[in-house]
Amino acid sequence: QVQLVESGGGLVQAGGSLRLSCAASGRPFRSYAMAWFRQAPGKEREFVARIAWSGSSTYYTGSVKGRFTISRDSAKNTVFLQMNSLKPEDTGVYYCADDSVGMGYDFWGQGTQVTVSS
Repeated sequence: QVQLVESGGGLVQAGGSLRLSCAASGRPFRSYAMAWFRQAPGKEREFVARIAWSGSSTYYTGSVKGRFTISRDSAKNTVFLQMNSLKPEDTGVYYCADDSVGMGYDFWGQGTQVTVSS
């Protein structure tokens, strides 16, 4: 079983930055890809960014391109989300997810709250 623990959320003013971390632990950790999702109040969970564990490719939803950067430290089994130029619409609970074998996201963290004030 894989455990994912997010950290780094908080309250920030519009235009500010935050860096989220997601540490994976459990069985010898192997992953195909990892991703960040978010859920705003009253809305469905949405995809934010994804990174192949090899580091060879990254994907972003359109609204965060140019502002967010996903990266990983394979030696520490950790994935990061650097969020710059934050907007109030970025507010939500951010979740880390693991796609262990390329068949979908089978492990999820409990989330970290990000609040961007205007």
